Amino acid sequence: MSQDNKLVDLGAERAKRAHDLKEKKLNEVRLAFEQAMPLAKGKKKPKNKPKKR
Repeated sequence: MSQDNKLVDLGAERAKRAHDLKEKKLNEVRLAFEQAMPLAKGKKKPKNKPKKR
């Protein structure tokens, strides 16, 4: 068994694939939610005039 570096951990690969699928679904739901209810853009604060003394 001198070629141990070519072995693949199927459990880890399956977990990674499941994670990628869940991440893809999460991104789809996030995009749909943003289209349905867009987040309000942050309002810029107007620059205050210096106070007269």
